[in-house]
Amino acid sequence: MKLSSRKQIESLAEFESKEFLTTSFTLNTDKSKLTKKEISLNLKNLLSRHKNRIDEMKLNKEKKDSLYRDLERIRKFCDQNLGSQNSSGIAVFSCSHDGFWEDFTLPDPPKNRIVFDRNPYVRPLSAILGQHYRICVLTFNRKEAKWYEVTLGEISLMEEMESDVPGKVREGGWEGYESKRIERHIAAHFHEFLKKITSKTFNIFKNNYFDWLFVGCQDEYYQEFNGLLHPYLKERMKAKLKINPSDSQNKILKQVINLKKKLKEEEQNDMINHFAAELEKGGLAVSGLKNTLRSLNRSEVDTLLVTRYFTMPGKMCSKCQLLFADEAKCPACGQKTRPLIDVMDEAVEAALEKKCQVMHIEAPSDLGKYGNIGALLRFKTKS
Repeated sequence: MKLSSRKQIESLAEFESKEFLTTSFTLNTDKSKLTKKEISLNLKNLLSRHKNRIDEMKLNKEKKDSLYRDLERIRKFCDQNLGSQNSSGIAVFSCSHDGFWEDFTLPDPPKNRIVFDRNPYVRPLSAILGQHYRICVLTFNRKEAKWYEVTLGEISLMEEMESDVPGKVREGGWEGYESKRIERHIAAHFHEFLKKITSKTFNIFKNNYFDWLFVGCQDEYYQEFNGLLHPYLKERMKAKLKINPSDSQNKILKQVINLKKKLKEEEQNDMINHFAAELEKGGLAVSGLKNTLRSLNRSEVDTLLVTRYFTMPGKMCSKCQLLFADEAKCPACGQKTRPLIDVMDEAVEAALEKKCQVMHIEAPSDLGKYGNIGALLRFKTKS
């Protein structure tokens, strides 16, 4: 299955075995940078290292056997699929005892990693998907309009529409009055065509949510078009491209990818600057692991900021599902907390469950000054 939506990650994050551990596996399979032999060797070493780790874990035989079966199923899956697939990475999540299995092909290479935990380790998937916004590209002229979806480095045609706008006329009639009347008639037809375009774009947004809107049209049309856009679409309007409906999909995709990279960098810088400004004035922001987890537990977080691939151990209350940096007992219920290999992953999962935005910040960045984790808040509860 191809990783393509946040819903896939949210659904995956919901799984938790009551008694057994889940194996989460990610492998870099980018053949543009690695040979088949290198990929196979990395796989062999990863599986062997974690098989030895299972031997040393303090688990009963039944729980260990489930993990051994996970590794064997992963080995067989890779043997059958590595030769034929051309994705940059793969991810597998397995709990053999509970009959749970999910596999994904990834558009970007992940770190080679195996994690044994109660929940699927979804953070690598969230981080990858966070780099790939769903973009709607609209291009139109007086004759036609086309809508494309660009996501995960691929482009596909979603909709197209032809217009009934009459062609332009030559000057004629008494002192040009007749031609001016016809021009007004043509302008009215074109205005109606623009209304149809904006209405169709809004319907696409409602049915196939997208993060950004890019538009390609002649400069003389843009102002009138923009005036008809729904406010929700104006919020997502990010760029005007130099394209038209007759351009090839490859040409359009190339422009979109180049512009997306620039906009992502600008967005990250703007977000970090906003975050730092809020912290400086004591506003709606918190930084550091302890403060951020506290705000996440209180459902105060609007946007969670984490440095990509940064890990940190922590604690979790099995009863309340609250996350902590180092509390031995849960302040809410008094129950002893259990250790986590990576509390950052659990924080990302908790944020997704609470419908927060998650931004994986590329290192190095100023977020490192604040403990590699922080949040912009919806509100702040008085302690």
